[in-house]
Amino acid sequence: MNESHADQFDVPELTADEIQARVLHRDGLMLVIDKPPGLPVHRGPKGGPNLEASFEFLRFGLPRPPVLAHRLDRDTSGCLVLGRHRKATATLGLLFKHSRISKTYWAIVEGGPTEDQGEIDLPIARLNAERGWWQKVDPSGLPSLTRWKVMGRSGVLAKSAPTPDAAESGSPPPCGEGSGVGVDNGTPSLGRPHPNPLPQAGEGARCAGGEGDDLSRKPGAIVGALPPTHLTWLALEPITGRTHQLRVHCAAMGWPIVGDNIYGNGPRFGEPRLHLHAREIIIPLSRNKPPVAVTAPAPTHMHPRLQACGWTDD
Repeated sequence: MNESHADQFDVPELTADEIQARVLHRDGLMLVIDKPPGLPVHRGPKGGPNLEASFEFLRFGLPRPPVLAHRLDRDTSGCLVLGRHRKATATLGLLFKHSRISKTYWAIVEGGPTEDQGEIDLPIARLNAERGWWQKVDPSGLPSLTRWKVMGRSGVLAKSAPTPDAAESGSPPPCGEGSGVGVDNGTPSLGRPHPNPLPQAGEGARCAGGEGDDLSRKPGAIVGALPPTHLTWLALEPITGRTHQLRVHCAAMGWPIVGDNIYGNGPRFGEPRLHLHAREIIIPLSRNKPPVAVTAPAPTHMHPRLQACGWTDD
């Protein structure tokens, strides 16, 4: 699931010292490591750096390196679980499959909800065969549930004047304004029009200018959209585990994750990077012992916006 625009490799492979320094938890059955942002977990079709290439340095006396028990997107940082042998990996796989493992992510979103906590219950399906792992909100998709809680909010951000093109095209208001969700095609309904409407069933990817379907475009991108009036720091708990669930759900609610270059307003290259971090994971691996709870420190690139929302330190 390393499907943000991966046209350049931002992060080199980790050395033995570097990946061992990222071990957050180690026992006889599993490891939990702090995945850096920008490094895919798998080797891509075109090669390039990847996290698995450094697993050889995580044997710690066992005959084989650990293997992935689940995955994180290339640009997502934080808690990543590895099984240390076949039986442990199979057990972890079942725990993930049946939603027995609790995961909490931190995200900085553009705009944000007016309430302090809530749920997003929107089914998700694959966008189309050409777009790889890209997803969409689809009434016929798989049930998908996310719980969220506001951890902090920024002050009012400096506003930029709309461009002439934006004014003429009637671009929607900044993320987080209004009190509702617009209809799927971006036409205002009662409440807030969606700032980046996701493609719906049978629609395909909506291109920014209404032109053809090229991969440089993002689903629902709108030219000249106004910047958000504020940022919100959210704790997100994916009750189901769909591909890109948190990114799709946040965008569908009108508050895309900062730096999301597929479903939000993030750039294809450069800053800001995706502000999504696997903050905590709780794993009930042993029947006779309490669950293992592991926390990953916030990545450096998220510090400024976290601090703007009231975060002090880990």
